[in-house]
Amino acid sequence: MEATTSSRKTNSYKKRTFDARLYLASVGVGRKVVEYQRSEKAYSQGEPATNILYIRNGGVKLSVVNAVGKEAVVAMLGPNNFFGEGCLAGQQVRMATATAIAPTSLVVIEKQELIRVLHTERAFSDRFVTHILTRNIRVEQDLVDQLFNSSEKRLARTLLLLTRHGMQDKPETMLPNVSQETLASMIGATRSRVNFFMTKFRKLGFIGYDGGLHINPSLLNVVLHE
Repeated sequence: MEATTSSRKTNSYKKRTFDARLYLASVGVGRKVVEYQRSEKAYSQGEPATNILYIRNGGVKLSVVNAVGKEAVVAMLGPNNFFGEGCLAGQQVRMATATAIAPTSLVVIEKQELIRVLHTERAFSDRFVTHILTRNIRVEQDLVDQLFNSSEKRLARTLLLLTRHGMQDKPETMLPNVSQETLASMIGATRSRVNFFMTKFRKLGFIGYDGGLHINPSLLNVVLHE
């Protein structure tokens, strides 16, 4: 009887398994959920960097504006992505502006709270490290793309990445409302060049405009066999 009682006590004191998905889907100490409409800013370039954000659904554009007002889009992020993590490495102010590209739900996590979870929860720490490494690989690939590939191939790759092609079993087929100006900024080309290639892609059946911008996975042929 005593052994049974002791066993029950031991089981009741076992540490609860940390669920990273549940943590990022709920509110709690040091974290909250904020809803944004399209074109609303989650933060602006130059503001204090005090938290990290996680995209539950929707999408975010990260852009930088130089001293003369020229904007460059540095990233387009979709669900399950973190951003604003520079504050963990001592970044005092935001280096870019984060703007919702569609109705978007974000989990806002205070810096100290995220540091606590990274130190105490292995599952979450592993997930976050994977995110950082994946983002680093993406930055390197983007640099190679800019240096060696034509603007047509860069546009095709960007469209595929926006559908999360190769990052999940069933990539999205329709993109949020991304303007040609934004696409031009992302690939380092003019809007007229983007319009020319988009028209070409449509005629070849790689993209369509039925109720939104639809991307056919066959667009990958442009990236592989230009």
